[in-house]
Amino acid sequence: MNVSPPSRQDMDSGLWEHLAMRQALAARDIATVFRLLGGQGFSQRAIAARTGQSQSEISEIVGAGRQVMSYDVLSRIADGLGIPRGYMGLAYDTSSTHPTRSSATVQRRCDEDKQARRLLGYAAQVTVGTAEGGVEQWTEPVPPAQTPVPQRIGATDVAHVEAVTRALRALDYQHGGGLCREAVVAQLAWSQQLLGASCTPKVAQRLHRALADQHNLAGWTSFDIGLYGPARDHLARALEQAKHAQDPSLMANVLYRMGRIYLHCGRLRETLRFFQLGQICAQDASCERTVALLCANEAWAYAVLGDAELALKSIGRARDELDRAHEHPASWVGFFGYADLSATTGMIHACLGQAHWQDAANHLTQAVAIRASAMARSRAFELTALATVYLKAGEMTHGIATGREAVALATELRSTRVIDRLAPLHEAAISRTAGHTDAQDLAQRIAMLRAA
Repeated sequence: MNVSPPSRQDMDSGLWEHLAMRQALAARDIATVFRLLGGQGFSQRAIAARTGQSQSEISEIVGAGRQVMSYDVLSRIADGLGIPRGYMGLAYDTSSTHPTRSSATVQRRCDEDKQARRLLGYAAQVTVGTAEGGVEQWTEPVPPAQTPVPQRIGATDVAHVEAVTRALRALDYQHGGGLCREAVVAQLAWSQQLLGASCTPKVAQRLHRALADQHNLAGWTSFDIGLYGPARDHLARALEQAKHAQDPSLMANVLYRMGRIYLHCGRLRETLRFFQLGQICAQDASCERTVALLCANEAWAYAVLGDAELALKSIGRARDELDRAHEHPASWVGFFGYADLSATTGMIHACLGQAHWQDAANHLTQAVAIRASAMARSRAFELTALATVYLKAGEMTHGIATGREAVALATELRSTRVIDRLAPLHEAAISRTAGHTDAQDLAQRIAMLRAA
C-alpha cells in the first residue's frame, strides 16, 4: 500500500524559534532536534518521510545520539523540515533557477519579514525614547547560540586560535586574570570543538599544541583570581595535550605554572618537584630560556626554605642559561627576560634575611626600571617587594612612596595574587606605625584593599 508523505505545511515554523531548539540547531545536534520534534508529537516515521531518511536511521540518531556530519544530509534535513538554513550555519542555495518556491521557503521569508518589522519597530522606539524597560533588564543575558564549527580546518584556522590566545595573554599581563578569564574559558569551549573537524596530521598536531596553550592560559588566569581547583584542572589538561603534541617546551611551561601555584600556597616540597620535572622537559626541548625560567623559580623556592647556597647556585645557573638564549621564544615563555630574572633575584635576596636586603633592593629597583609598561601585574609585584624591603630596612621615605605606588597599581588590577602578595608589605607597614602617620596610612590603605 502506498502512503503519501505528510504535508510539510502541518509543521509550525514557530517550532524553530524555541530556545532549546535554536541551541540544538546552532550546534547541529540533530539527535536533540529530533527528540524535541518527538516531544511535539512528530513520530520518527513522519520525520523520516520529510528528510528522506529511513526510520531506522532516525532511530539510531535519536537513540544512540549519532552525530550527523555530512553537509548534504544536514541540508536535506533542513530543507525537508523547513528549518531556516542559517539557523544551522548552512549556506543558502542560490543556484536554483526554478520559478516556484516551496511553502517552507515562503514561510521562512514571512518569518524573516516579521522579525525584521519587529526589530525595526523596537529600534524606532528606543531611538525616539518611547521604549519601556529599565536598566535592571540589562543584566539578563542574551539567549545563547553556539558559533558553528567548520567541518574541515587548516593551518589558518589553528593560527586564529593561537592569535586569540596571544591577545588574551597580553590582557592577563596588563590587567590581571580577573579581566580575561571568562573570555579565555569561553574561547576554549569553542576551540575544543575543532578536534571534531577533519584535518591533516600536521594540522592536528598544531591544534593540540594550540589547545594545550589555551588550557595553560585558562589555568594561569584561574590561579590569578584564586580559583585553584579549576587552575589545576586546566593545567593538567594542558600538560596532556602538550605531551600529545610532542612539545616538551610547552610541557615545561605548564609544569612551571603548576609549581607556582604550590609556591604561592607555601607547599615547597611539591613546588620543587614540579620545577625539577619542568627542567627535564626544558632540557629535552633544548630551550635555554625555559631552563632559566625554571632554575630561577627553583632558586626562589630554596630561598623560602632558607637554603642560601642552593638558592644562589640555581639563580646563577638561570642567568647563565638566559645569557645563552638566542632562540625566538614561544609565546608562553617570551615574557621571561632580564626584568623577570632581576625581580626573581631580588625576591631571593629578600627571603634570605637582613644581610641580603641591600642586594634585594638593588635587583628589584633594576627590575622596575626595565619592566615594560604592558606587564603591569609584574610591576605591581616588584613594587610591593621593593617597598617591603625598604620598610624592613628602615628607609621610610622610599618605603612609603614605593608602597603607595604599589597599592595604587594593585587597585587597577583584577588579580587576587597581587592582593595576596601585599600581606608582607602590610606587616612591614604595621611594624613601623609607631609615631609614623604615613606608615599608618599605608597600612590602612592595604587593609581596606585586602578586605574589599
